[in-house]
Amino acid sequence: MTPRGADEILETLGSDGGGVIARGAGRSYGDAAQNDGGTVLDLTGLDRIVSIDVENRLVTAQAGATIARLLASLAPHRLSLPVVPGTGHVTLGGAIASDIHGKNHHRDGGFARHVTSLSLCTPTGELMLLTPDSDPELFYATLGGMGLTGVVIEASIRAHSLPSPWVSADTDRTDGLEQTLTMLGGEERHRYSVAWLDLLADGTKMGRAVLSRADPMPADGRAPRSRLRAAGAGNPATFTRRVTLEVPSGFPGALLRPAGVRAFNALHWRAAPRRERGRPIALAPYFFPLDVVGRWNRLYGAGGLIQYQFVVPTGAEDTLERAFQLIRTRRLPVYLAVFKRMGAAFGGPLSFPLEGWTLALDIPAATPGLRPALEELDELVASAGGRVYLSKDARMGRDALAAMYPELDRFHAQRARVDPRGVLRSDLASRLGLCGAS
Repeated sequence: MTPRGADEILETLGSDGGGVIARGAGRSYGDAAQNDGGTVLDLTGLDRIVSIDVENRLVTAQAGATIARLLASLAPHRLSLPVVPGTGHVTLGGAIASDIHGKNHHRDGGFARHVTSLSLCTPTGELMLLTPDSDPELFYATLGGMGLTGVVIEASIRAHSLPSPWVSADTDRTDGLEQTLTMLGGEERHRYSVAWLDLLADGTKMGRAVLSRADPMPADGRAPRSRLRAAGAGNPATFTRRVTLEVPSGFPGALLRPAGVRAFNALHWRAAPRRERGRPIALAPYFFPLDVVGRWNRLYGAGGLIQYQFVVPTGAEDTLERAFQLIRTRRLPVYLAVFKRMGAAFGGPLSFPLEGWTLALDIPAATPGLRPALEELDELVASAGGRVYLSKDARMGRDALAAMYPELDRFHAQRARVDPRGVLRSDLASRLGLCGAS
């Protein structure tokens, strides 16, 4: 169903007996926006940029507006979003439901920190305007709440200044996991920081990395306007990257075997500079490297992939190394591994980020023994006070959820308040016990 406004959404929430969940661009790796036997609300039609208050650096938009569209609308005003994920296709509503984070979480926090207000349709028939002051418990339960406190239809976000459409990037290449952890564990002075890890390399080379750290490039005082025009900062195409390669339907996933990926990883690692400083990179390629590949998930074949992302707190580095060792001993074919530092926790009871280290792994879903191996990782992560990212989860159980998210009672209290009949539900919520009548 594609609603045209709040009235239709409220009507559906009040009458549908099979359960309702909102869906944005469908970029979640798991089942957070799936609802077997129920109704899914497609909010991509509600994509209007409502207003941009340049003086107060505030942008208001409907929930279906994408990150790329928001960036393109803000750029002519020399403004940008404070938090940008790894793809521009995520919608504003999805960003709120998942409390997304970016390469700058250690400096700027997650999306929840920058939302100033939101409009929420609830199954009790209310259209509520929420702020951190007016109703903090419901406001923060919604940020990271996986769409289970209501349907967000509009929100206002604090914008940041955009001095230029470039970042200045520093690159370092490490030889193994120990060196990678040492380099990332030092004082971080850059605004953006991320590491690509090679977890298929043998022996001491496992965990070798390409570290990319960057800062916004200041405006060129000699010719700022021409520089911006040359980069197309006011052009939506700057942030909506044109697809240059489309993976065809029926792509044989067998072509993406561990041996081939291992060879590709070695080539990627060698192609990176050992040490490079101050390289200018345009914003879109830096933030959204995979957006030029259409349907890239088809590379994994009909079996698909599991993306497993967890975070462990600062001080739990031994657990992190045990996780790496488990990945090695269970011979998990990790085709892509992205490693980042995270800043202080902020937000609601289901928000994922907390201060420490986060690792995201892409693994073919058909890998033998994958489920028990991930359950072992769940136990490791939970025992260290860490958690798994619900927006990317497709298989975790209820006991693991309770161990990782100790403030579930706070979430259930708000859900019962706005959804006493248990209308809001998704396959993820049903699997994890996050929905149902109070």
